[in-house]
Amino acid sequence: MRIRVDPYATGPATAPPRGTQRTIVNAIKSARKFIVANPASESARTLAQLVLALESDTHFNVAELYKLELETFEIAIDILKEWRIDRYYAGKAKLFDLSVQVSGLPA
Repeated sequence: MRIRVDPYATGPATAPPRGTQRTIVNAIKSARKFIVANPASESARTLAQLVLALESDTHFNVAELYKLELETFEIAIDILKEWRIDRYYAGKAKLFDLSVQVSGLPA
């Protein structure tokens, strides 16, 4: 069981009830399913714009997220979380690659 730690929390840390949260790993899949099922909806366009902004490293108006229904809003937040994790691992891989190259240089 994973427990989320909030350094600013005043009470004991607790895990969310089992089955109440969608796993972050499925955020992209959930967004894709939502967009396919509702391609003409404003919510689908907002999710698509969020993904495009993240992928192209451009601006996105965060206020658009607050117009979403709660479930779609949670998908958007999970996309942000997943994207952040993916960027961390991509950065880590680049650092590892650079470290291997540098370690092979003559001293």
